[in-house]
Amino acid sequence: MPAFSLDPAQITWCAELRVLAADRLAPLAAKGEPGRVNRPLVAALGELGLLARLFDAGALDLCLLRESLAQVCTEAETALALQGLGAHPVAAFGTDAQRARWLPEVAAGRAVAAFALSEPGAGSDAAALALDAVPDGRGGWHLHGEKRWISNAPEADFATVFARTTQGAGARGVTAFLVPADRPGLGGEPLDMLSPHALGTLTFDGVPVGPEDLLGEPDRGFRVAMHTLNLFRPSVGAFAVGMAQAALDAAVAHTAARPAFGGVLADLQAVSHRIAEMATRTEAARLLVYAAATAYDSGDPDVPRRSAMAKLLATETAQYVVDAAVQVHGAAALQRGHLLEHLYREVRAPRIYEGATEVQRAIIAKEMYAKHATAAAGGAHATPRVSRQEVGSA
Repeated sequence: MPAFSLDPAQITWCAELRVLAADRLAPLAAKGEPGRVNRPLVAALGELGLLARLFDAGALDLCLLRESLAQVCTEAETALALQGLGAHPVAAFGTDAQRARWLPEVAAGRAVAAFALSEPGAGSDAAALALDAVPDGRGGWHLHGEKRWISNAPEADFATVFARTTQGAGARGVTAFLVPADRPGLGGEPLDMLSPHALGTLTFDGVPVGPEDLLGEPDRGFRVAMHTLNLFRPSVGAFAVGMAQAALDAAVAHTAARPAFGGVLADLQAVSHRIAEMATRTEAARLLVYAAATAYDSGDPDVPRRSAMAKLLATETAQYVVDAAVQVHGAAALQRGHLLEHLYREVRAPRIYEGATEVQRAIIAKEMYAKHATAAAGGAHATPRVSRQEVGSA
C-alpha cells in the first residue's frame, strides 16, 4: 500500500470538526451527568449532521471524525462512536422496516443505541456467550441471562443483542437481535467505572423476540459482530490517536514554557527526546490506522489483520504518550480537572474493549500463519481467515 497522506479537503474538514467540538460539543459535555447518557450532546451531534455521516462515510472518514473529536472532547467522540456501533448492525443487516424505524432516529440524535455483546463470563470469546434464546414454539424466542459492560445501558432506546440460539455450536450458534428498550422482561443498571461512562448491565428475564427482530440470519450473528468490529476497530485506534495527539500537544506547550534549571524543560535532552519519541509513535499509529481504514474502504481481504494491528498499536501508543505527558507535567497533571488527568483515566479502556490487546495479537498471529500455510501449499495469494473465537468485548 502506498504511503498515506490526507488531501486538503480532508485536512480542512478535520480542522472544522475540532472547532465544532470546542465551540458546540464540549460545553454540552461539561453539563452532562457523569456516567449517564448525555442526550443533549447526542442531539447536538445529530443536529450537526455528524451522526448521519456515520451511515454514509467509509472507514477512513469515520477515523478522521473520531480522531478530530477526540483531540478536543472525548465525551462527544464516545457518544458518536457508540451510536455508530449500536446502529451499524441495523444499517448493514436490518430489514427495511427496522432501518426505517430506527436509523432516522439515531441519525437525528433522538434515539440512543447500544451494542450488547459482552457478558459476565464472555468478552473476547464469542463461543462462550451464554445469553440463552429459548424457542417459544411459535417461531420466536425468549431471552434469558445478562449482558455486562454495555455502553449506553440501561438507558439506550434499543440494543443490538447477541444471544445463543444453538447450544454447543460455539460462534456458529449465535444470533443477533434488535431489542427495543420497552420489551417486557428487559432491565439493567448503571456500573460505576474508573472513568465515568454511560456503561451498565442489561438483564433478560424472558424477553420476547421474533423473526421480525432478527439482524441477519439465525445462528449467523457472529458475522454481524465481526462485520461491525472490523469497521470500528481501526476507528478505536483513531480515538486513541486523537487522545495521544492532545496529550502530545499539551506536553510540547508545557515543556516549551516551564522554567527549569536556568532554562525551560525543553532544554533538557531527556525531556526533548521523550517528546520526540511521543511524536514519532503517535504519527506511526496514525498512519497505521489510516492504512487499515483505507484497506477496509477498498475491500482488501486483509482487513482483519490490518484492523487488529491498527487498534493494537494505536491504543498501546496512546497509553504510552498520555503517561509520558503526565510525567513531564509533574504533579499538576494529576489534579482533578486537568486535561491529562482526564486523558489518563480515559486512555485505559480502549486497550480492553472491542478486543483486548492480547486478542489483537492473537488475531494478527493467526492471520499471518494462515497466510504462510496457504503460500506454502502453493497459493500465491492467501486469503486471510477471520478468527471464529476472538470477537472482542464491546
